[in-house]
Amino acid sequence: MPRPDPGWDAFARELGVNLHRLRLERGLTQEEVAYTAGMSRYTYQKFEKGESAPGTPANPNLRNVMALAQLLGVTLDELVPPSWPDLRGGR
Repeated sequence: MPRPDPGWDAFARELGVNLHRLRLERGLTQEEVAYTAGMSRYTYQKFEKGESAPGTPANPNLRNVMALAQLLGVTLDELVPPSWPDLRGGR
């Protein structure tokens, strides 16, 4: 069983906070964002919450992150949290 990664948990939550803030600033609903980005509302809600299941951090693929940045009118640097967790093996 994989060990919990608190760094990734925090990163996923912060990405979700950024998505939520940017969506509200643009006056968009979760459904509008999801539809325009080509994903289900349920999937988008998981990204915004930062969890894919209780206790499991969200892990959006690069295509989804790029689509969300484009429709929200921001760069990846503006969307993705600045402090990346250390994902190298053997930590």
